[in-house]
Amino acid sequence: MSETLEQIRSELKEAQKAQDSFKVGTLRYILSAIHNAEIEKGKGETLTEEELVTILQKQAKQRRESIEAYEKGGRADLAEKEQKELGIIESYLPEQMGEEEITKLVEEAISVTGASSPQDMAKVMGVLMPKIKGKADGSLVSRLVKENLSV
Repeated sequence: MSETLEQIRSELKEAQKAQDSFKVGTLRYILSAIHNAEIEKGKGETLTEEELVTILQKQAKQRRESIEAYEKGGRADLAEKEQKELGIIESYLPEQMGEEEITKLVEEAISVTGASSPQDMAKVMGVLMPKIKGKADGSLVSRLVKENLSV
């Protein structure tokens, strides 16, 4: 069992003992998503740490999208709830890279691939994503690559 999964289960028990119903609900939702992914993977195989990070990133992305939608709809109360859930989810994700750090990696990937135009974006992303998977938001990386190739 991965460290992250053990940590989530441990914190679920602590939250239950502390009667923190919000955290219990959020952690159960995360565990449910992990369980569903294990079922999809098949034959009782456990998920790798990388697969767990992917699931957590997906959950975080869903929360960010919900926050944006609720804020546009004037539902600050629901946006706040989603923000709290996002905070819990992000606590299990690896530390995210800063924009400067990503930009340096983008520039390296562009020089390695010899990319010169936006049509070369796929080459750059192919080199770049294995280095930053789980450590940066894909939309941010994509935006930085586009900016660097457009210059």
